[in-house]
Amino acid sequence: MASEIDMSRLDITRQNVAVEKALANTTNPRHRYLLQAYLRHRYLESAGRWQEILDPSLTVDKPFYRFNLAGREPFTLEGKEQVGMLYGHWTATNQCIFYVEDEDVAVGDHMVIGRGIGYQQTLGAELAAAGLDVDPTAMYLKKSQIMMLWPYDDHCRLLGEDVWEFDTAKSGLYKLDPADVLTAAQSRELLDPFIKPLPVFDDSMLPR
Repeated sequence: MASEIDMSRLDITRQNVAVEKALANTTNPRHRYLLQAYLRHRYLESAGRWQEILDPSLTVDKPFYRFNLAGREPFTLEGKEQVGMLYGHWTATNQCIFYVEDEDVAVGDHMVIGRGIGYQQTLGAELAAAGLDVDPTAMYLKKSQIMMLWPYDDHCRLLGEDVWEFDTAKSGLYKLDPADVLTAAQSRELLDPFIKPLPVFDDSMLPR
């Protein structure tokens, strides 16, 4: 486990630069709408505004999430109640803070795929409960290679998430100085200006 990380290069307001770049280079109306929905979801999550993610305009009534995370047994979440419990827990414990580097993003008629290096603020107490030798009173930054596939229905509503986390040479676990811990409230203040409303969905955005 590494003990230090250069926090100066991690900026939560730049967590979605790859999504913004993909959007700037996309002209297909449906693909643009999907990328904007994806972008809005990711900003809302790290801003702790998770209730808005579950709005019917963004997410179907019964989303299905599958997680395959390094060092953990695979698990699933089904329905808005289970998904909301996870988002709510992350927000309440300041674990909704994500940084992303070296990401590639692709979009199709029914999915958005992202692959990059992800960092998540993670409670030492939860890492200790998973059997890691860490300070349970501290906050850590967990770094890993991640890949995400998010499927969408015909009306560009999220059907769920498939998330893979790989333990590679680029992985790491860093104990954070308390001064470097970003709270959900601080994150929201930084990200609110980036959270834009979705355009009106019309027939031009249906799959052809």
